[in-house]
Amino acid sequence: MTDAIPAAGVGTATQPLTGVRVLDIATFLAGPFCGTIMGDFGADVIKVEQPGSGDPLRGFGTPTECGDTFAWLSEARNKRCMTLDLRSPEGAAVFRRLVAEADVLIENFRPGTMEKWGFGWEALSAINPKLVMLRISAYGQTGPMREKPGFARIAHGFAGLSYLAGEPGRPPVVPGSTSLADYMSGVWGCVGVMMALRQAESTGRGQVVDIGLYESIFRMLDEIAPVYAAHGTVRERMGADVPAVVPHGHWCTRDGRWIALACSSDKMFERLAVAMGRPELAGAGPFGRTAQRVAGREAVNALVAEWVGAQDYEGLIAACDRHGVPCGPINSIADIFEDPQFRARGNMLDVEDPRIGRVVLPAGVPALSETPPALRHTGRALGADTDAILRDLLRLEEAEIAALRAAGAV
Repeated sequence: MTDAIPAAGVGTATQPLTGVRVLDIATFLAGPFCGTIMGDFGADVIKVEQPGSGDPLRGFGTPTECGDTFAWLSEARNKRCMTLDLRSPEGAAVFRRLVAEADVLIENFRPGTMEKWGFGWEALSAINPKLVMLRISAYGQTGPMREKPGFARIAHGFAGLSYLAGEPGRPPVVPGSTSLADYMSGVWGCVGVMMALRQAESTGRGQVVDIGLYESIFRMLDEIAPVYAAHGTVRERMGADVPAVVPHGHWCTRDGRWIALACSSDKMFERLAVAMGRPELAGAGPFGRTAQRVAGREAVNALVAEWVGAQDYEGLIAACDRHGVPCGPINSIADIFEDPQFRARGNMLDVEDPRIGRVVLPAGVPALSETPPALRHTGRALGADTDAILRDLLRLEEAEIAALRAAGAV
């Protein structure tokens, strides 16, 4: 590991969501990541897990000496952890009391599961009319596929992203991360929850936020839907290229560094042509207009590849910077740990975990000038806060807590 990265965003100052209480009963990433975002900005997120086993995310990814993975330490941060068996009568009774004290409930079980347990929307809103319920599932709460299981990889395929990922004529590949749909659904879920909370504040009525994993991906695939509807065009795999602009891709320098370069307008290409020492290519030249460059894609890309491949990385970046050409490195995580921009922005938190010691986590996003995201603690041990929540929030006596433990409810 590199030298220590300066800690940023660590604190307990009042934040935008201070006073908002969230019950996170979801598993893995999609639903819980919404809770993670809210926790970064001050919400009291109570992570409810099954006694004994806990959230499977604890065992997903690279393990640490405390028994939980790095994924857990990162994505369960700022959450209080309690165990509760919602399927037992005793646990169900406690859960109803928690719902009465909550502003938000997050779940991502297969549709119908909550109803089977007696915790559908009608039942929960009767307990707490202002409750906002985030429901993330593979295909959403409605439609002919609503009851089918699914994970992020399935969502990437169903939404159309995997079809676009890879080289022409080659098999589809993983689009960067197998968890992308989970994380994006958590982000969209947080957006929906915040809007629903705003509405609940003004009307006194909560509502359901319903997201299918695939929808979070499909919504971000730029113009493929309207272009297909208008022209019947099916976008195919293009590797690092994009359909509408050229050059816009990845190239390798003489010293073996990969870079990304983007020319999304005629003006940008003119700057690139000057940087390349080939100004005659732009303007009234053979590739001065976007349509000309798209038609001559192979020739343009070959010219750029030749220019980039004849230069070392540092010289290339300097040339692009001088001429205002958008260009940057294709970083590995090792590169990121050494990059001064990541350091200056505080994009990584170097913190002490009470169970394993030093750990580096990605910082919360976005940066707010007055109330930035903050890390209070990393993901905690299974059931670490059960007694405190039952005692302080629900005002249960020690004998009542002991009875719940004896019944296996916590």
